Amino acid sequence: MSGHSKWSQIKRQKGVADSRRGAVFTKLGREITVAAKQGGGDPDANFRLRLAIQRGRDSNMPSEVIDRAVKRGAGDSDAAELQEITYEGYGPGGTAILVDVLTDNRNRTAAELRATFTRAGGNLGEPGSVAWQFENHGVITVNAGGAEAEKVELAAIDAGAEDVKSEDGVVEIITAPADLETVRRVLVETKVPIASAEPSMVAKTTIDLGDREAEQVLRLLDRLEELDDVQRVHSNAEFSDAVLAGLQG
Repeated sequence: MSGHSKWSQIKRQKGVADSRRGAVFTKLGREITVAAKQGGGDPDANFRLRLAIQRGRDSNMPSEVIDRAVKRGAGDSDAAELQEITYEGYGPGGTAILVDVLTDNRNRTAAELRATFTRAGGNLGEPGSVAWQFENHGVITVNAGGAEAEKVELAAIDAGAEDVKSEDGVVEIITAPADLETVRRVLVETKVPIASAEPSMVAKTTIDLGDREAEQVLRLLDRLEELDDVQRVHSNAEFSDAVLAGLQG
């Protein structure tokens, strides 16, 4: 399992502080709205919308908030103003980072990202500078260990997963982008407790970092995710168990 995936899992286990929950709902709402704008407001006929709504439910987003976000997109309102952009950059130690954003002001977003990278000792790159190091996949994570993890792995493979990795009580399931929803549904039907399921840019190879650089990269990833316009952050970083244990503390 990649260090970045372990980091994401730890953050989910820690939960979202009340002070940040509103910001998380805003980001999820934007994603739902844009998905409805692009593919229509019927989740059964809109794969992206189904996944976005599921992410909202997984984050305990109120149903009425989800419904309003869908209606905004289907009703052709402020969704038209939001642009989807992926920025590329480098963090400490040469870490490759992709940042997915939804923004109504790309100049503001670019300036915020550039400043965040620079303060962390990294830099915002040109289009294509690091994207070649990543591949588009579906990623499903399941909290399971021991014999239960083996059952989850077998169920995922039977459902069509491309790869399955298990470590420290967490199973990471990699799928083709088009198979993400199919595999997720099969696992749900077999009573597998899914922690998250979402599209992700997965690094083809990862980079090992020393403790000092790893801590710097973790701080950078956190700061990027805290920006209002940022939806997802992907990196090719590997983190030691000691550094991740510090994050859990």
